[in-house]
Amino acid sequence: MNNHIYQERRNALAKHIFAKTGSGLAVISTAPELARNRDSEYPYRHDSDFFYLTGFEEPGATLVLQVQKNGNGFELQSHLFCRPKDLEREIWDGIRLGPEAAPKELGIEFAHSNKELDEKLGELLADQDAVYIRLAESAEADRRLRHWMKQVRAQARSGINPPSALHDVEELIHEMRLFKDAHEIDIMRRAAAISARAHIRAMQICKPGMREHQLEAELLHEFRNSGAQSVAYNSIVAGGANSCILHYRAGSTELRSGELCLIDAGCELDSYASDITRTFPVNGKFTGPQRALYDITLAAQEAAIAMTKPGNTFMQPHEAALKVLTQGLLDEKLLKLSEIGSLENAIETGAYRRFYMHRTSHWLGMDVHDVGSYREQTAHASKEEKPWRVLKSGMVITIEPGLYVRPADDIAEKFWNIGIRIEDDAVIHDAGCELISRGVPVKADEIEALMKNA
Repeated sequence: MNNHIYQERRNALAKHIFAKTGSGLAVISTAPELARNRDSEYPYRHDSDFFYLTGFEEPGATLVLQVQKNGNGFELQSHLFCRPKDLEREIWDGIRLGPEAAPKELGIEFAHSNKELDEKLGELLADQDAVYIRLAESAEADRRLRHWMKQVRAQARSGINPPSALHDVEELIHEMRLFKDAHEIDIMRRAAAISARAHIRAMQICKPGMREHQLEAELLHEFRNSGAQSVAYNSIVAGGANSCILHYRAGSTELRSGELCLIDAGCELDSYASDITRTFPVNGKFTGPQRALYDITLAAQEAAIAMTKPGNTFMQPHEAALKVLTQGLLDEKLLKLSEIGSLENAIETGAYRRFYMHRTSHWLGMDVHDVGSYREQTAHASKEEKPWRVLKSGMVITIEPGLYVRPADDIAEKFWNIGIRIEDDAVIHDAGCELISRGVPVKADEIEALMKNA
């Protein structure tokens, strides 16, 4: 484990705390275990913020960062509360690291049993200027904070004071997570490469008569066989009319010749997500109407990619894609120029939303819809006044325009049930952006050639 990476992140967070309030205590717990049904739990996945600061994957853990003024600077002490060693439970559930081994293994100054959390927090909060927690996380978290504060207040006659300020720790961590370092980008490149191979595998094996869940199984095989620990999100495998349902889950629908299949799927590798969407013909050959809408969508993505560079705002790639998509809808007469008046009016009135109802991008990282504000954090400005975030090197976004045409009396039948989305992952760097997911073909001719030669 690269302990120095997590130590540097904890130090960076401590620096933000020191700059904001001087001393302070940050409390970040990992995710709880969740029951799936009787005597069965969902596969455990740690909390992303907690893992970002520790690299520790076990449940039942809490990280406490104690930031103290030290001359003109600060001193940081990290405390990890984790499950104690327990031979009987380890026989059933697996080996635990335990507080004895945690300091050396994780580069943490102090480690304690999680059974000591309530007692120790009362001590650690004493005479701190502020406490940093997840605000409104849960009723249980609020109850525990009240309990800790009550312990400190009980020591008032000894001259000990509780924190006088409460801050949201997520605001600081999420701003840090928005910018990926070289270590993170390397993992994301590898995750995208695995996911690209899985999409290729699905295209190559697809044939009329298969079921959506069979293609999903091929994706999962490639993910796990390549070393990914999990899916980054529930895979979308949507045939025919299902391709027009944005968050459709792979079901038992038969994939039919003459229809499209839309796959939106990505693996999670070492806690980092990939997110790729491709749309392809089930029989390996686009029809004329399918090809027309596909080429419009791809042109929209290329326009968005050209605008994905430092100095532009988060919304500029979306606006570029939107202009191409809307013009395409007018060209194919899915929007009527005689009724709309102009391209500008179609965009201004939102007439396009019938066929394109989502944004073109989102942040990508440890979470598939990753953390970080989409607007500049301008002081003393309302949400409406805050400008869209300026793109900078180290950010990672998706670029995913789409078109979705449902049956309707005013729509030519040749376009019915065509749903297309094309999505790639882009790392922003000083010269523009790097598409890390183009290991899978994206041009219509390339997709047809791949499927023909499978």
